[in-house]
Amino acid sequence: MSKVKSIQISYIEYDSTKELKSIHKTLLANAKEMAEQAYAPYSNFPVGAAVLLDNGKEVGGSNQENRAFPSGLCAERVALFSAGANFPKQKILAIAIYANTEEQISPCGSCRQVMLEYEEKQGKDIEVLLMNSKGEVRYFDKSSHLLPLGFKFDNFQSK
Repeated sequence: MSKVKSIQISYIEYDSTKELKSIHKTLLANAKEMAEQAYAPYSNFPVGAAVLLDNGKEVGGSNQENRAFPSGLCAERVALFSAGANFPKQKILAIAIYANTEEQISPCGSCRQVMLEYEEKQGKDIEVLLMNSKGEVRYFDKSSHLLPLGFKFDNFQSK
């Protein structure tokens, strides 16, 4: 017997950063700054990310492309992997992502999976803030809302 099921995600949409916590405003400003450092000569789509750690430090990243496609890396993964490599014992509290486009942005599937795994590994939710060039922000209280049927460790662990 088949059943119809559904998945719902929740997020808050802001017209600007005015209503955000000051730490989130700062994180988004840093993500925007990181986008200016992107190396995106092929896509012409610079993206910046900033990760907030539980020790108060921030780690930034920008997309880094390469003509030997797909050797490049998205801003989100640059920031997350840098945080993981340089601060392996710190938990990630939030990630802010900025792209210079009027459209609302969203991380690619690979970046969503990486966020989900960091969230699962640390046993703590990671807040996600997405901002476009108009200053519109989408806020997710956990990265798993971006990938509700993500590939989890339990999926391939032998029992």
